[in-house]
Amino acid sequence: MMDFISVPLVVGIVTLGIYKLFELFVRKKERLSIIEKIGEKFDASMIENKFSFPSRIFKNFSFGSLKAGCLLMGVGLGLLVGFIICTSTITGYNMGHDIDWGVRDTAGIVYGASVLIFGGLGLITAFLIEMQYSKKEEK
Repeated sequence: MMDFISVPLVVGIVTLGIYKLFELFVRKKERLSIIEKIGEKFDASMIENKFSFPSRIFKNFSFGSLKAGCLLMGVGLGLLVGFIICTSTITGYNMGHDIDWGVRDTAGIVYGASVLIFGGLGLITAFLIEMQYSKKEEK
C-alpha cells in the first residue's frame, strides 16, 4: 500500500546513519585536539586546593522539557477542544462521504485554530513558570 515511501525512507535512514558515523569520528578528532591544546598549558599545581564543586548544581537549568511538555499538553488540549466543538455542531454528525466540502474545511479550521491557540497558551504557561522560578532564585 505504501510502497512509494519505502525506498526514500531506506535511503534517508542509510544516509543519516553514514552522516552520523562520520560526525562521530570528526567530533572525536576535535575533542582530542582540544585536549592536546589544554594539556600543553595545564599544570598540576593549578588545581592544588582549588578543586571544589559549585554551590548550585542547577545554576544553568534549562527549561526545554517544561516548554515541550506544556506545548504538547496545549496541542492535545487544542485537539480535544476542536473535537468537542466539531462534534457539538453539525459537523460531527455528518462526517461521512456525503458531507459538503465547506463543512470539512470549517472543521479543519476549527482544529487548526484550537491547536495553535492552546499550543501558544501552553508556551505562555511555560514562560510564566520559568519567570516565577527565576524570581525565586534571585531572592
